[in-house]
Amino acid sequence: MPLTNGDVATTNAQLAAGERLLNYTNAVKYLEKEYRHEDGLNVHTLLDSKTHGGLTYNDFLILPGYIGFPASDVALDTPVTKRISLKTPLLSSPMDTVTEHSMAIHMALLGGLGVIHHNCSAEEQAEMVRKVKRFENGFILDPVVLSPHTTVGEARELKEKWGFGGFPVTENGTLRSKLIGMITTRDIQFHPTSSDPVTTVMSTDLVTAPSGTTLAEANAVLSKSKKGKLPIVDSDHNIVSLLSRSDLMKNLHYPLASKLPHSKQLICAAAIGTRPEDKERLQKLADAGLDVVVLDSSQGNSIFQIEMIKYIKEKYRGLDVIGGNVVTVAQAANLIAAGVDGLRIGMGSGSACITQEVMAVGRPQAASVFSVSTFAARFGVPCIADGGIQNVGHIVKGLALGASTVMMGGLLAGTSESPGAYFLSHEGKLVKAYRGMGSIDAMEDKKAGSGPKGALKSDAGKARYFSEGDRLLVAQGVSGSVLDRGSVTKFVPYLLAGLQHSLQDIGMKSLTALRERVRDGTVRFELRTVSAQAEGNVHGLHSFDKKLYS
Repeated sequence: MPLTNGDVATTNAQLAAGERLLNYTNAVKYLEKEYRHEDGLNVHTLLDSKTHGGLTYNDFLILPGYIGFPASDVALDTPVTKRISLKTPLLSSPMDTVTEHSMAIHMALLGGLGVIHHNCSAEEQAEMVRKVKRFENGFILDPVVLSPHTTVGEARELKEKWGFGGFPVTENGTLRSKLIGMITTRDIQFHPTSSDPVTTVMSTDLVTAPSGTTLAEANAVLSKSKKGKLPIVDSDHNIVSLLSRSDLMKNLHYPLASKLPHSKQLICAAAIGTRPEDKERLQKLADAGLDVVVLDSSQGNSIFQIEMIKYIKEKYRGLDVIGGNVVTVAQAANLIAAGVDGLRIGMGSGSACITQEVMAVGRPQAASVFSVSTFAARFGVPCIADGGIQNVGHIVKGLALGASTVMMGGLLAGTSESPGAYFLSHEGKLVKAYRGMGSIDAMEDKKAGSGPKGALKSDAGKARYFSEGDRLLVAQGVSGSVLDRGSVTKFVPYLLAGLQHSLQDIGMKSLTALRERVRDGTVRFELRTVSAQAEGNVHGLHSFDKKLYS
């Protein structure tokens, strides 16, 4: 029976009047045969600055591909240096309102990397590195050991300092001496007399494992026992290392954690400058167990950085060096030739940075990332897209243009793991302070006393922007505040889930595949006009609540 009010065949409302309709089952064949010009632009045409000028992340979109797999199958493994790979491509910036030991620990637990800032003394920075390296180990090779003369009060102070309360007690208070007991938080928490020695409250009923026990065997013993710590002892009952139940549980809760394969310690990165006194700072960081050093400069193509790279590569052969910042191929070439293991890309694109406005120097971030990363890839040097990241889409675009990782500052500054306290804004919203390292506040900060006593030129802000010795400081950053984002343990998984879904939409199962398909032109792009950008954001609503994740 014909549909008298809806049957297209019985009306004049034809889609293509007078044309013979093709067999719909052959649609793909006709596409391949007759449509030689693909939708959109390849990456080289998109980022041709002679035609389109310098582009930022908001100036284009990635066209969708074919979905043939679930988002959970998308692999986010990626290199951060020539030797070190991460499970997730996210880094936190070395800014004093973003990354100290807490952020570095949690970024590493979540599969990324936190770069500890250097706007502090060398001793303070080295202490933060130690906290990261001690936080989650397989075997803790250098545990904090107490002597029988240590008081309960001193044990409490050590708990406050290190963030854990389980300590072995040995005859002479050192590693490789006879184990006589263990102190836990429960032992000291409610003991009334702080001056009593720890021997009065320590546990002597210990479960131990012999030296030579494998990590798997030690984990099995610990999981079966009701103890929080498993001391590893030699034949004379001298303690040689320690295994923690909390570390065992973290292995279950954080399967993506960035760890060294041999020691199971978290990977730790920290920033330094390129001044002579930074060599002394680096020695302290190396002694604390640093894995990656980031040379922190707004303009990395300098004789100071090139000489520092060569110095580090010669003296610290086990230390990976990330150079930068750079935005041109010429800048990158000099640092690559000097021996860098990775590069940071970006100049003036950060949310709290005004370098492009004040100095008239820099480059739009999308153009920078594609140009430098394409060149660096030919030498096997991974690149970090540093700056301009405001949302998941920007992360995807930075990675699609060739960066192996992205670095975030303002996006993470409002989390509970960033330094500083929350406060209420004038509007009654919960916020945290955030400032660019080129801001006057950062450059006048007197915490970073790594130089002679009373020397103001020692702070990281002046060093990064080559302002040491200047009588008049010229700001290249601003100070402000950012809204509370909760904990990175919830915010970073949201970013990663969004990244996986985006790659699914593009039709790529890994970051490696994404970079390859962008280079060969399979992944296509489209420019966005101002109207297109407005269309792609929330519009037409009287009011809305933009909740990003639950």
